[in-house]
Amino acid sequence: MKIFSFAQDKSFFINRVLNGMSQIMLQENRLTGILFLSGIFYGSIFMGIGAILGVITSTTLAQVLKFDKDETDKGMYGFSPALVGVAMLVFLKPAVWTWALVAIGSVVSALIQNLFIKIKLPVFTLPFVLVTWGILFFAKMYLPELFVETPLTIVNDSHYFTFPLRGYGQVIFQENTMSGILFFLGVFINSPVSALYGLAGAVLTGTLAVVFLLPTSDIALGLFSYNAVLCAIAFSGTKKIDGVLAFTSIFISFIVGFFMFQYNLTRLTFPFVAGTWGGLILKQSLKKK
Repeated sequence: MKIFSFAQDKSFFINRVLNGMSQIMLQENRLTGILFLSGIFYGSIFMGIGAILGVITSTTLAQVLKFDKDETDKGMYGFSPALVGVAMLVFLKPAVWTWALVAIGSVVSALIQNLFIKIKLPVFTLPFVLVTWGILFFAKMYLPELFVETPLTIVNDSHYFTFPLRGYGQVIFQENTMSGILFFLGVFINSPVSALYGLAGAVLTGTLAVVFLLPTSDIALGLFSYNAVLCAIAFSGTKKIDGVLAFTSIFISFIVGFFMFQYNLTRLTFPFVAGTWGGLILKQSLKKK
C-alpha cells in the first residue's frame, strides 16, 4: 500500500511539473509540457536543465508550503520559475552562481505568483519578468563576469519565411525553427484554435515591425513576434469579440515592446503582460455596457 501511495504521489508531482511547463503558453496538458521541454533541450541542454530545475523547485515549494492545491495541480506555480531557469542560462554562464540564482529566482517567483493568486489578480508572467530583471541587475552589479557574450546570429533568406515559428520559439528563448515547431505543436494538441491564433499574432507583429522599420534580423529571428504569440493565445476563441480582444492586446504589446526596444530595455514578456492587461480592461468595459 505504501509503495502504491509513493508511486501515486510521484505521478501527481510529475503531472504538476509538466503542467507547469505547459502553462508557459497558457495550456494545461502534460504532453504539451513534454513537447516544450523537448524544444528547449533541442536548443540548449543547459537551458533545458535550467527549466527543469526551476519548475521542480517551485512545484516542491508549493507542495511544502501547501499552496492552493488546484492551482498547484494546474501548474500555476511552475511556469514563471521555468522561464527564470531558462533565462538565467540565456544571459549567464552555466556556473555555480548561476544555478544558485536559478533556484533562488524560482523560489521568489513562486512566492510572488502565490501572492497574486491569493488576491486574484491575473499577472501572467510578471513574476518571471520582475525576478529576472532583479537577478540581472544584481549580476551586473556584483557578478559581471557571469554574463555571456552574445554571439552574432547569421540570418539567411529562409529565416524570413519561418519567423512566425521562430516567434513561437522565442517565447522560451529559442531562436531555431525546430523548437518553434515543437512549441506550436504543443499548443496545437491542446487547443488548435489557440495555436493558430498564436501563429496569426506572430505574423501580424512581424508585419508591423517591417512597417516601423525595425531591424530585419530581429524580425527574422522572431524577436518582435513572441509577445504577440502569447497575447493571441490568451484571448483566442471562436467568437468575434475574441478576435477584437486579441488584436487589441497584440497591438498594445507591440507598442510597449517598440518603446522598450528604442530605449534598449530588456523586454522579456513584459509587453505581453501589458498587452493582456489592456485586453482584460477592454473586456471588462464591454461587459458593463
